[in-house]
Amino acid sequence: MNPFKGRHFQRDIILWAVRWYCKYGISYRELQEMLAERGVNVDHSTIYRWVQRYAPEIEKRLRWYWRP
Repeated sequence: MNPFKGRHFQRDIILWAVRWYCKYGISYRELQEMLAERGVNVDHSTIYRWVQRYAPEIEKRLRWYWRP
């Protein structure tokens, strides 16, 4: 089952925002600005919902990549 099915934004945009938030601790509003600079208009509250939904799974799958 595809967890991104029916989403308004492309999978890559969602994953990009969630990864940057988790790895670098960038605020939701800063991510909103960064995406806007790249032509993607998304509200900071939408990014918050993406992080709440997708971050646990992403961190579980990528944890060994992020070891210091």
